[in-house]
Amino acid sequence: MNIGIICYPTYGGSGVVATELGKSMGSKGHKVHFISYDQPARLDFFSENLFYHEVNVSQYPLFKYPPYEIALSSKIVEIVKSADLDILHVHYAIPHAAAAVMAKNVLKEQGIHIPIITTLHGTDITLVGRDATYEPVINYSLNHSDGVTAVSESLKRDTTSLFQFQNDIKVIPNFVDIERFSKKPKEHFKLAVAPNGERIVVHTSNFRKVKRVDDVVAVFKRIQEQIPARLLMVGDGPERVNLERECRKSAICEKVSFLGKQDAVEEILSIGDLFLMPSETESFGLAALEAMACEVPVVSTNTGGLPEVNIDGVTGFTSNVGDVEHMAARSLEILKDDAVLARFKSNALQQANAYDIGKICPLYESYYEQIIDKSLQAI
Repeated sequence: MNIGIICYPTYGGSGVVATELGKSMGSKGHKVHFISYDQPARLDFFSENLFYHEVNVSQYPLFKYPPYEIALSSKIVEIVKSADLDILHVHYAIPHAAAAVMAKNVLKEQGIHIPIITTLHGTDITLVGRDATYEPVINYSLNHSDGVTAVSESLKRDTTSLFQFQNDIKVIPNFVDIERFSKKPKEHFKLAVAPNGERIVVHTSNFRKVKRVDDVVAVFKRIQEQIPARLLMVGDGPERVNLERECRKSAICEKVSFLGKQDAVEEILSIGDLFLMPSETESFGLAALEAMACEVPVVSTNTGGLPEVNIDGVTGFTSNVGDVEHMAARSLEILKDDAVLARFKSNALQQANAYDIGKICPLYESYYEQIIDKSLQAI
């Protein structure tokens, strides 16, 4: 197949999933064309089956905000024709689904029929999608996509309750590359971080308000009051400056390390004993899955799709949003006893194996074929 993937190029979950899926499809012999305003962060190696097409937006004094959606639609039209694409797979509804539907209509007038699959990742529906400014266009774009997928049953329920959706939504969960995200032999690194055998707590995110990173520190503060521990904060974003400022005022400052964005996050996860994810909302919880693949149990909130990934009492624990006391108590339950910690680590890895990309990629491959066949029959 010749596949077009439209995604955000950033480190966020939707861009990561889109890129890793495209790379996996390329390894199977399919031609994959990425269309975005910048090269996807994880498109970090050369392959004869992978292509990147940059969307250039012209700057004119007339435009206060350059019309990226129109430029994206035009680029999609160009690549569908030049690469003879069989299908478009757009990740994140805004603005990608709308741009793809516009491109589809343009191509249809030229006698070219291109099917579209839209994958919903979460905040495009649960946060931005609720904005009345965007709702009519999102609704139209979803109903004019040839196929729609969601990354969790929770997100499927949210979508069908928020939008007048006429077609079925197929749930295909996010995935993890078990070969990359696995426990690495990094004992020298662990010794440098925790020279006295302290437990290592890890959090990774884009440090937005929805991630509730202040709760991470609040939970850790309670953990280290009872056991020796260190906290590694991985990532960057708008809340980082404020959080660092507050940490400097606290007695736990020397036990917290802000590491910024890291490409080899699996190496950091490999030395972790616990992963904290106190998010206000998560449609899936990809960061938690990556931690579990590195044998790190998770204490998270019970919002959105997180309970589908982090099984309460098995791979970690789930708590109500904002309940830092409960999260701290459950964290200590895991961390205080070596045997208990070992059991949770083993369970976390077993759960992650069910989401290996080698098991999930064929689901997308089959869905592509189904939608292409359906589209050809409709011509």
